[in-house]
Amino acid sequence: MSLFRQIWLAVIASTVIAFAGSFLASMLTARHYLEQQLAIKNNDNAASLALSISQLDKDPVTIELQVAALFDSGQYALVRLTDPNGKMMIEKTSPPLAGNVPDWFVRIFPVASVPGQAQISNGWNQFATIELVSHSHFAYQELWRGAFKLLGWFTVAGALMGLLGMQLLRRIKRPLDAVVGQAQAISERRFVTMPEPATPELKSVAGAMNTMVDRLKAMFAEEAARLEHVRREANLDALTGLANRAYFMNQLASALSDDDAAPHGTLLMLRLADLAGINRRAGRETADELLRRIGQAFAGIVETHPNAAAARLNGADFALVAPGTRDAAPIAEKLLRLLNDLVAAGLIDSERIGHIASGSYLHGQSVGNLLSRVDTALAAAENRSGLAWQQADSQSEQQATSNADWKKLLDGAIHAQRLRLIEFPVAGNKGQLLHLECPLRLKASEDGEWLAAGSFMPMASRLAMTAELDLAAARLALERIAAGASAVAVNLSGESIVDTPFRARLLALIGSRKELAPRLWLEVSEVGAFQHFAAFQTFCDVLRPLGCRLGIEHFGRQFSEIGRLHGMGLDYLKVDGSFIRAVDSQSGNQAFLKGLCSIAHNIGLTVIAEGVQTAAELATLPELGFDGATGPAIPRN
Repeated sequence: MSLFRQIWLAVIASTVIAFAGSFLASMLTARHYLEQQLAIKNNDNAASLALSISQLDKDPVTIELQVAALFDSGQYALVRLTDPNGKMMIEKTSPPLAGNVPDWFVRIFPVASVPGQAQISNGWNQFATIELVSHSHFAYQELWRGAFKLLGWFTVAGALMGLLGMQLLRRIKRPLDAVVGQAQAISERRFVTMPEPATPELKSVAGAMNTMVDRLKAMFAEEAARLEHVRREANLDALTGLANRAYFMNQLASALSDDDAAPHGTLLMLRLADLAGINRRAGRETADELLRRIGQAFAGIVETHPNAAAARLNGADFALVAPGTRDAAPIAEKLLRLLNDLVAAGLIDSERIGHIASGSYLHGQSVGNLLSRVDTALAAAENRSGLAWQQADSQSEQQATSNADWKKLLDGAIHAQRLRLIEFPVAGNKGQLLHLECPLRLKASEDGEWLAAGSFMPMASRLAMTAELDLAAARLALERIAAGASAVAVNLSGESIVDTPFRARLLALIGSRKELAPRLWLEVSEVGAFQHFAAFQTFCDVLRPLGCRLGIEHFGRQFSEIGRLHGMGLDYLKVDGSFIRAVDSQSGNQAFLKGLCSIAHNIGLTVIAEGVQTAAELATLPELGFDGATGPAIPRN
């Protein structure tokens, strides 16, 4: 039973009890008072009549007329005249009256009218005794009106008490609701704090809950920091902070083979000419400072190129892959300026500096072929004196070369509905289908080929056209669910979720088919989610009530930010394939991924591995705590 109902029942019960007690006391007191008044009235009227008759002649007719005149006034139930010997001379009676007062009320509160008596004299002798009893119906009517007034006052007072109690309860219930909401959030693995109410009892409860949440957050932060250290040890070079060779090769393989990766890009390598000599001549500290400054330069380039990755492959070799970048000249020139600055600072011998090589690639090219081309170019650069940058043989490709061409292509595809979803199964550890991952495909012309998202989404982002494409993907996903698909996942770009009109249109689209929403999985890339975190949180808050499953894909590179997700109410994470490749043989990544899964499970998230290539990788994942996987190793039915 709700608190509001309980308080109303309590008010009604207390009002009824108070009314019953007050009613009984009031009625008994009023009845006693009225009985006293009737007795006084009877005595006074009897004395008055006796005095009046005593002054008259004692003619029987005259006396009877006097008695009748009084009785006919209708106020008396009995007027009786008896002689001194007790013989009745005159008696007039009328039946008892109660007016419009109910019989049950009369039975419960009978009013006794005590007879009034007086002596009629004839000179000095007693002539007769008069006995007079007034009707009590006036007293009953007064009692009845008093009962109604009392009931009315108690009804009004009870209603006022109930309304006051409801307002008080609402005031108390607000912090109670906040405590309940906080407890529900904790049960959903979301750790949120609440403002402490002014009520001391509730303040202590809220304070205890907030303290527990703060401790849980601290535990998460400590565990996340530990795992971030494990991740850096497993995947990053300790001196420069760049990726190590094994991790970079995984990233390069993903850039070349992942279905939604950019269709082209650039690989650039830098090799210091005489690191061992610098170490010997200038000392270890100088050599380390040289490597750190080169690492900082590569890290700065990565920050300005989306999805780029840099690494220190070995002692003297650095590499950078920049998906979507066609022209390596700006990057190479920046690195050449860096090397000149290092020479000017005396960190590098000007006679033997370093060499740079770059090569473009197309999606689907093998890692070995690309590395061979760039390595050949690097060998050519080493044969040149001084600073040198050598480009590898270029790859040819057909493409829309201008923004205007791309806008025309995208507009045409959207308006002509040359869009579709393809599907890849995402399977659980027991082989059950979790959902279908359905990336968007676009056909540039009626007779053209279907382009992967990596081919057109970067340009759509540049032209601010991602919202239309993402809405089309959501609409196609709902149609596929309506056609019988168990669950469908689509990716939304970070630029779209920032757009308030897009969120409103997406909400209206899903709301119009709300019964399908629980089978719709919406995911945003890690870069988009953390780059636009406030908008992503708003996006989640808006769509969560519809029942959609919400998640982050390509997760792991910004693992240190996982503490920000505990209050988001997300449903799942998809771990980037660069952490999954060869995980069966990399103990460092295994430790990191096992901890990642543990933390994610502690905040209620399902964890799915992306880009699983081999059966050995797939077999290792359950041991690390993964709930599912997608990639070439998952069979397509």
